[in-house]
Amino acid sequence: MNVLLVGSGGREDAIARKIRETDTLYSVVTNDNPSILRLSKDVMEYSADSYKIVDFAKKNKIDIAFIGPDGVLETDLVDRLLENHIPVASPTQKAAMIETSKEYMRGLMKKYRIKGDIENTLIKSREDLEKFFKENDGEYAIKPIGLTGGKGVKVMGLQINGAAEAIAYGSEILERDGKVLLEKREIGEEFSIQAFTDGTHIAFMPVVQDYKRLYEDDLGPNTGGMGSISDKNFILPFITIDTVNEAREILKKIVNSMKEDGNPFKGVIYGQFMDTDHGVKVIEVNSRFADPEGINVLTILKSNLVDIFLDIYSETLKDNIKFMSKATVLKYIVPPGYGIKPAESEITIKDNIESDNFRLYYSSVSGTMNRVKTSKSRALALIGIGDSIYEASDIVEEKLQYISGDYYIRHDIGTEQMLKRKIKG
Repeated sequence: MNVLLVGSGGREDAIARKIRETDTLYSVVTNDNPSILRLSKDVMEYSADSYKIVDFAKKNKIDIAFIGPDGVLETDLVDRLLENHIPVASPTQKAAMIETSKEYMRGLMKKYRIKGDIENTLIKSREDLEKFFKENDGEYAIKPIGLTGGKGVKVMGLQINGAAEAIAYGSEILERDGKVLLEKREIGEEFSIQAFTDGTHIAFMPVVQDYKRLYEDDLGPNTGGMGSISDKNFILPFITIDTVNEAREILKKIVNSMKEDGNPFKGVIYGQFMDTDHGVKVIEVNSRFADPEGINVLTILKSNLVDIFLDIYSETLKDNIKFMSKATVLKYIVPPGYGIKPAESEITIKDNIESDNFRLYYSSVSGTMNRVKTSKSRALALIGIGDSIYEASDIVEEKLQYISGDYYIRHDIGTEQMLKRKIKG
């Protein structure tokens, strides 16, 4: 098979490696990711002109395509590929609205009375924003309607103090987007459930937890994700199976409702959920593999990924996808100042760093496999594979001796101390 992959971050490096286990890879990249370049038979630089990518796919006789980044799913690329009879295992531009428009997502949940919805209000003017906070007490999440890269949402009591700051931030979003979403703040443990779906059938992946906050002990501003964990039994030690099943049913209902709504979703879908004292709540829904959580599940995926893509396209997806019974811990190396005022740097990686229980994926970097130049985004994803979460965390820490340069990493992710605090909490 000739497989086209669009995207060049750490998530796409993980996808690329699974594709290359069985098939030939062609890539469309936004940065010269040395790992993806090495794996690809042919590469083109990403173009906002979808027809240029269609021409690249035709020239290389692509059998199936997969789109990695949310920003590309927001474009017409999938639709143009399908119009030109190139199979795609990713959602159309309209179906991707489940992620690219929080207004659409909340509207769908309300229309079909899907459990897990959060009390929310769409605001379209500064006057209404001020009126809302004058009439309502409590704390709210202030959210742009569209994509934010995990960095645009601010929550009262965390990144925002009081109604005045909420109004100020909401006004910034209104001025830029013309609307802002206010959601009642929920308290609880967050977790991610990703799934393959062909629009009708759904196959779930292991539960993963993402750590967005920049600093250890979950402090500081939100980022695209500093790391993530999964456990060998495919749930987490501080999340019950009943909670996981409740979340899976919600995700199933979302997929079924999109089909009923005349907007079927085909590809990878995932829910960001919160386990609260009054049930599972949907924080957001996304239309692709998560980053970093997607890397955790791809690293332990035993089934043939290209076969899964073909089944998604042909609407013959089976619920028999296999994963290794292993825990994983991912920690992202990021440039100094990341999340605040990032500065480019160089990082050196020694040969033969990878092993049976460790993978290193290349993200927003350029250079060679041994020496990379960072951008202002995440640079390298380090993932340990073990029989327990804290063993996998220790594996990542041990491998840091083979990496040198100016960078930042959260050491606390997946440690025994962190897990004990969560279980106790």
